[in-house]
Amino acid sequence: MQEPAITPDLIASHGLSPDEYARILQIVGREPSFTELGIFSAMWNEHCSYKSSKKWLRTLPTTGPQVICGPGENAGVVDIGDGQAVVFKMESHNHPSYIEPYQGAATGMGGILRDVFTMGARPVAAMNSLSFGEPSHPKTRQLVNGVVEGIGGYGNCFGVPTVGGEVRFDPAYNGNCLVNAFAAGLADADKIFYSAASGVGMPVVYLGAKTGRDGVGGATMASAEFDDTIEEKRPTVQVGDPFTEKRLMEATLELMQTGAVISIQDMGAAGLTCSAVEMGDKGNLGVRLDLENVPVREEAMTAYEMMLSESQERMLMVLRPELETEAKAVFDKWDLDFAIVGETVAEDRFLVLYNGEVKADLPLKTLAGTAPEYDRPWVETPCAPPLAEVPAVDPIDGLRALITSPNYAAKEWVYTQYDTMVMADTVRIPGIGAGIIRVHGTDKALAFTSDVTPRYVKANPVEGGKQAVAEAYRNLSAVGAKPLATTDNLNFGNPEKPEIMGQFVGAIKGIGEAVAALDMPIVSGNVSLYNETDGAAILPTPTIGAVGLIDSLEGIIGCDVRDGHVALVLGETTGHLGQSALLAEVYNRIEGDAPPVDLALEKAHGDFIRANRAHIKACTDLSDGGLALAAFEMAEAAGVGLCLEAGDTATLFGEDQGRYLIACNFDQAEALMIAANTAGVTLQTVGKFTGDTVWLGHASAPLAELSATFRESFANAVA
Repeated sequence: MQEPAITPDLIASHGLSPDEYARILQIVGREPSFTELGIFSAMWNEHCSYKSSKKWLRTLPTTGPQVICGPGENAGVVDIGDGQAVVFKMESHNHPSYIEPYQGAATGMGGILRDVFTMGARPVAAMNSLSFGEPSHPKTRQLVNGVVEGIGGYGNCFGVPTVGGEVRFDPAYNGNCLVNAFAAGLADADKIFYSAASGVGMPVVYLGAKTGRDGVGGATMASAEFDDTIEEKRPTVQVGDPFTEKRLMEATLELMQTGAVISIQDMGAAGLTCSAVEMGDKGNLGVRLDLENVPVREEAMTAYEMMLSESQERMLMVLRPELETEAKAVFDKWDLDFAIVGETVAEDRFLVLYNGEVKADLPLKTLAGTAPEYDRPWVETPCAPPLAEVPAVDPIDGLRALITSPNYAAKEWVYTQYDTMVMADTVRIPGIGAGIIRVHGTDKALAFTSDVTPRYVKANPVEGGKQAVAEAYRNLSAVGAKPLATTDNLNFGNPEKPEIMGQFVGAIKGIGEAVAALDMPIVSGNVSLYNETDGAAILPTPTIGAVGLIDSLEGIIGCDVRDGHVALVLGETTGHLGQSALLAEVYNRIEGDAPPVDLALEKAHGDFIRANRAHIKACTDLSDGGLALAAFEMAEAAGVGLCLEAGDTATLFGEDQGRYLIACNFDQAEALMIAANTAGVTLQTVGKFTGDTVWLGHASAPLAELSATFRESFANAVA
C-alpha cells in the first residue's frame, strides 16, 4: 500500500506543531515515514507526554514512608502493613465518552483495571467521577445513560465492586463530559511488577486479545479540542470486552507466579507504540518489533494501524526466555494470544519491521523521556469580587431547591446499576461518604473517596485545589480511616490559553500544599487537557481520589443514627456563602470567593474524629449545601426526623471548610465535649435527630415528603 505524502495538513492532523515537526526532522535527519510520523504523534501528544504539565507535576509531593511506588508506573503502590499493599490509580476517558458514551466509559473502566492488575494486584474496588452538561441540554440524557451503562456493563461483567464516586451537572460540560475512572487492587508488597525492561536480547511478548483498527489515533484525539468535526472522530473510540479482560487478568496473575515476567506494561493509550517505548525508556534499552508476528483480527492491517491501534485487553511483556514454554501454556489455557513480537536491544533504538521491511527506525529516548516539554505562559486567576448580599431564604425552600437538583439529589439511579457487592468484601456501598471494603481474610478495611468542587477551583484555583484534597481527607476520616495517599485526575481546558494554564498552576499549588500538610502524597494520576468545544472550556476539575486504612473493622464509624441522638458540629461556622450550592441553585448566582481552607485545622479535626471514634455513632463532613444538606442526608438515610436549632441562611447553608457533623447519644456527646476542650477544637451542639419531621429553625416539612423528592429527582432529570 502506498503511504501518504507528508504534507503540512497531514502533520497538523497528527497534532504536531510546525516547531515539533522541525524538531523531528532534526532528530531523524530525514523526512519521517508515515508510520514514524504516527509514532511521534502518539508519543508527543499531551495525553502521553504530559508536555504542558510535567514542569508543574514535578512539584507535587509523591513520597512518604507508606509509599512503595509513586508516579511513573501503571499505578501507585502504598504499604498497608502485614506485607500487603494497595495499588491504585485514577484516569480519564473524557473525549471517547463524549463521542461514544457506552464504549468510551466501558473502555475507560477496562484501562484502569489493567493498570492495576499489570502491577500484580487483584482489583478489589472501583469508583468513578462523572461531570455532565446541564440536564436540559439535548445530549445530556444520552451521555448520562450511555456512560452509566458502560461503566456498569464493563465493571459488573469483570467482577469488581463499585464502592464510590460522584456525579455533577453544569453548563460548562455541555460540549465535553468528564469520565474519570478509579480502580484499586491488593497485592503482596514484595511481589509488585514494574514496566522497566531489563536485559539485552530478551523476548518482547504480546499478550491478550487480537489487534484491530478500533482506537487508531485515540491518544491524539484525546489531546485536541472538539469542533464540528466531532463525529469524524468516532472510529478513534475503542471497543471493550470485559469477559476477555477477566481472562486476561487471571492469566496475567497466574503468569506472574511462574517467574517468567521481567517487566510488563498495559497497552493503553497509543497501544503497542507507547507500551514498547515506555518499557525500553525506563530500562534504558532499545526495542525491535516484528509486526508480522502481531496477532490481528482484521485483514491487510498496515504498520501504522498496528502501531497506533488502541484495541483493548492487551499487554506487552519482557520474558525470561528459559520460561517461555511455561508462560505460553498459561495463556493457551485461558484461550488468549501469546506471541513473541520482538526483543530488547542494547542501543537507543526503536526499530519496527514488517515482513523484513523497515517501517520505523528512531532513537527511542526522543520518543519518551526526552519528548518536548513546555513552560506554558500563565496568568494568575484574578481575585473574586466580594459577595453581594444574599437574601434570606426560607430554610425548607432552600433545602428543597438543593435536593431537587440532580447535583444534590440521591444518586441511587446511578449506583444501583453497578455491582457494589461482588467479591463479598464490601462494607459500605455508595450513598453517604466514603466506600469501604474489607481487606480479604483480615480484620482491616480500606476506604475510598473521590472529590472536587469545580466552582471553587474556577473562582480560586489554589483554595479549590486545597479543598479537593481536604474534602477527601475529611471523607476518609469521617468513616474512621487514616488517609494514606492520593491519585489525581487533572481535567482542564486548553493549556495554550494563559488563563487556563493559570487555573492548572494554581490548582497544582493548592493540591501540593494540601497533600503535604495532610500526609497524603500523590502516588499516581492522569492529566486531561484540551477539554474544550468550539473554544469553550470545562470548569477546571482536578479530581482527587484518596485511599485510607482502618486497622480494625471495629474501628469503622458507622451510620447508626437513632431517634434521640444529639447532632454536633466539629469546627467553626462563619456562614461562607461564596460559590455555595445554595447560591447556585436558589439564586442562580455563581459569585464570591471559594471558602478558605485551614490545613492545620483540617489535620487537627481529622485526628480528633479518628481518636474519638468510639464515641461517634455516625459522622459526615460538611461540604456542598452546608449543615442543612448534610444533616438532612444523615437523617434521611436513617429514616429519622431532624431538628436543627439555627434558622438563618448563612449558618444552615454556609460552606465553611474543616467541619464534621456527628451523631451520638447524650453520654457520648458529653465525652466528646470534654475531649474537644482538651484538644483545643471547637465542638458545639446544633440540634438532634428525632421524630418524623425536618425542622430547620422554625420552618418544617415532613421527612417522608422531602425523602421522596430527594430519592426521585435525579431519575426525573436524566432517566
